[in-house]
Amino acid sequence: MTDQRTTPPADTSDSPDTPDAPDAPDLWTSVEDLWTWLDANRRHEGETGLVLRMLKLTEEVGEVAQAVIGATGQNPRKGVTHTWEDVQGELCDVVITALVALRTLTPDAAGVFEAHLEAVRKRSLGPSA
Repeated sequence: MTDQRTTPPADTSDSPDTPDAPDAPDLWTSVEDLWTWLDANRRHEGETGLVLRMLKLTEEVGEVAQAVIGATGQNPRKGVTHTWEDVQGELCDVVITALVALRTLTPDAAGVFEAHLEAVRKRSLGPSA
């Protein structure tokens, strides 16, 4: 019998998208809002602030690892401490943090991201994809 707590959820990539809340801002508006808030409340200026913003991404990736270890019960002392939904949330935190870090480097984060995504897409799937 498989323990459901340690089995990743089924792939639901073919499921219809859940509609956003009517007043929810789009992705890039949210990134800009978060960047503005963080920039207004930063404790370090210049290169130090920039490096710390980039290091935040490493912290978030570590939280993904911690959640995966917890979801699979790999630490025998702790057992199962997380769910795969926790992992999903931590992955979302990584994506948000990466997009805010990108916005920290350029005001055209959306354009840079879209161009890079298209280059990766073509490289991976071929130019006719």
